Amino acid sequence: MSTNAIRSDIWLAAGVRTPFAKVDGALAAHDAIGLSAPVVRTMCEQLREGTPDFAVWGCVAPNLTWSNLAREVLIEAGLPATIASYTTIMACATSMIGAIQAAGMIDGGARSLALVGGVESMSHIQLGLGLSLSDWVRGFQKARSLGEKLSHVTELKLKDVQLYVPSVTNRTTGMSMGEHTEITAKQWAIPRDAQDRLALDSHQRAIAAWDGGFFDDLVIALGDVRRDGIPRKETSLEKLARLPPAFDRTSGQGTLSAGNSSPLTDGAAAVWVGSKNGVDRLPSTVPRVKLVDWEIAAVDFRVEGLLMAPAFAIPRLLARHDLAYADVALWEIHEAFSAQVLFHVKALEDDAFLRERAGIANPEFGAFPRERINPNGGSVALGHPFGATGARILSQAVKELAARPTGSYAIVSICTDGGQGGVVLLQAA
Repeated sequence: MSTNAIRSDIWLAAGVRTPFAKVDGALAAHDAIGLSAPVVRTMCEQLREGTPDFAVWGCVAPNLTWSNLAREVLIEAGLPATIASYTTIMACATSMIGAIQAAGMIDGGARSLALVGGVESMSHIQLGLGLSLSDWVRGFQKARSLGEKLSHVTELKLKDVQLYVPSVTNRTTGMSMGEHTEITAKQWAIPRDAQDRLALDSHQRAIAAWDGGFFDDLVIALGDVRRDGIPRKETSLEKLARLPPAFDRTSGQGTLSAGNSSPLTDGAAAVWVGSKNGVDRLPSTVPRVKLVDWEIAAVDFRVEGLLMAPAFAIPRLLARHDLAYADVALWEIHEAFSAQVLFHVKALEDDAFLRERAGIANPEFGAFPRERINPNGGSVALGHPFGATGARILSQAVKELAARPTGSYAIVSICTDGGQGGVVLLQAA
């Protein structure tokens, strides 16, 4: 299944984000609202006049104390309460999907500019009661007399006294993203040394981008934290190779390690979505590009790999615009795992896969330009706060693409839990 839409006058403008930090690290003092509010305030300070017409914000890990995080973030940031806002979610593509949703709501008049973003505070994951215990507590609260309450106490069974601890696993299979990716990596014969090489490239490019000033206007300081804490200047292929398998520790064939997988991360990020009139309310120094088209794909992950959907979405999107891989100057592919990027690329170069599984009748896309992937680092090096990753990648792609010749294309691709994925096509204009 796939959905898509094409608009002629939708633009993305680069936003800002917090530095990213590993869970329980430098940003552990901030919850989701605390991470988000400074980003929203900084975004709105960019506007030459007025405020956003509406806002979309996302977060993957739930919190029982608020049902509409977007609204809470805007209020905390001090924005007018008259700005409509809603919360969205689609796993790792959450804030990309927020941007696509916002694009569908832009009419160029009353709604010409949207503030879109997302957040994850993995250091503040709220625990809950197991469902049986939760039902028992509700029943106890409803009991009117002391006798009824004592009777209810005797109904509580020890096996029902459980906490609910959220985990990064698929509900249907009970397996983690890493376990699923190990399976797909074996199916596509993705070797460990290739995964480590991609991870090293990601770290080296992220360090070079930071040292070269690429992130200076994309990342705001949060307290004393001014720079991403995850990129490793001192890492090497030798150091990466020494790390043990993280998700398949028993077969002797595990290839995913902590070094070639994205870490659990805290952080918030935002991006602007608007009509031409909308983004013109921003300073001319803020990079912006056209949003040409998008594709949202879903596959049966009981048949295909859990994170394979972008390999279906990308060729469908390119075929719709009669584009080959070489026609795309910039590829920003979310690195949930190095292996996942590599089996996406391998599938995209496999004519049998494209014809028989992706449904492309005449695949003539050519060789995939691997050297054009993630020139300023990807999620393995920069981090992956689930709800923020989409906005981080989009802003990064917008800035990089806007500096390239007019007409240049970029693809931004994000895989998600549940066998889904979002892909957008951008163009410098």
